[in-house]
Amino acid sequence: MTPHGFMPAPAESKTIFFDDFGLGRLDRSKWNVRTTGKVVNDEQQAYVDSPQTVYITSKVPGAGKNVLVLHPRSRPGFTTADGQRFDFVSGRIDTKGKFQFAYGSAAARMKLPAGPGCWPAFWLMGDGSWPENGEIDVMECVGEEDWISCALHGPGYFGQSALVNKLFFPNGQDATCWHIYSVDWAPDRIVFKVDGATIYRVTRPMVHFFGSWVFDDKKYLILNVALGGVYPFKTNGMRSPYYGIAKETVNKVRNNQAKVYVDWVRVQGHTSV
Repeated sequence: MTPHGFMPAPAESKTIFFDDFGLGRLDRSKWNVRTTGKVVNDEQQAYVDSPQTVYITSKVPGAGKNVLVLHPRSRPGFTTADGQRFDFVSGRIDTKGKFQFAYGSAAARMKLPAGPGCWPAFWLMGDGSWPENGEIDVMECVGEEDWISCALHGPGYFGQSALVNKLFFPNGQDATCWHIYSVDWAPDRIVFKVDGATIYRVTRPMVHFFGSWVFDDKKYLILNVALGGVYPFKTNGMRSPYYGIAKETVNKVRNNQAKVYVDWVRVQGHTSV
């Protein structure tokens, strides 16, 4: 491990994507900022392209010079361009059309907020229709700070029946600390890691038991923070004040205390666009 949590690249690979947010602003040659159209998973937020929800800051303890912040906000009655109404807004960025790769290692160093129903994620997805495009969830957290999860979604194993596993942090650690969330992706297996330690390994035969392996095409990177929805609800059972969101989390969002920090994002591999 090197300063600020960098892990050395395997000797046979090269860095094909890297962002430590050194520009002091989001580099839009690398990232798209997405806005809400179709809503999935019964999520309770709208994604907006705003410096209030996606921005770069500095002087975050334990991080490098600059850090990406994805910041959910309370905006009662916010209306999207297509007329949908939400009480919260948040941030979602991806590299679709700007950087996509097949096989390699994708990693992000992140610090997450606590609060049931706050749902940050770091994931990969291919072009085309879901779930046939293959989704690799490197890290998801639904606001219970003692664990994170990782998953694969594809035809025959998607939604709440995905190939999924959880890591429960050891005493003295949790998701509100800095961690490196990564995936090693090969033609015959996908290995999920936290701080370099394997937490789940999915082989091609494991996938074929349920359906087709859809992880040979190029994928793009996604970082986002949702609020509420099916996955948090399945964990916390909250229907009020919002589906899948606890009152304490609503208060944290209203008090600007539900920020996700990203120190850096890196991909090592051989093939990219």
